Amino acid sequence: MTKRYHCPVELTVDVVGGKWRAVILAHLKEGMHRYGELRRRMPGISEKMLTQRLRELEADGLVARDDRATVPPHVEYRLTAEGASLAPVLQALYDWGQERAARTGVPVGDPA
Repeated sequence: MTKRYHCPVELTVDVVGGKWRAVILAHLKEGMHRYGELRRRMPGISEKMLTQRLRELEADGLVARDDRATVPPHVEYRLTAEGASLAPVLQALYDWGQERAARTGVPVGDPA
């Protein structure tokens, strides 16, 4: 049976919810990235958590995994068309976070 949602926001939060899912999607919105690139962009995530979240996003049809079957392994991740349709949502989250950081003095980004 398909889950029934009572509000469209509930569905959206279910898809992008959780700290790391939205952050991964935001990085992939910029373009295709290898696993190691994603790991470097998110120093606070463990390898296990990144792998789990990428698999979930792939299972949800938001992320595609391109395995080049080479030695050493060359795997790239990119947004699917469905994932790319979240671009305006992700941009709105980014913009709001940037504005909030400016209003409250919260540092965002790499330390200088």
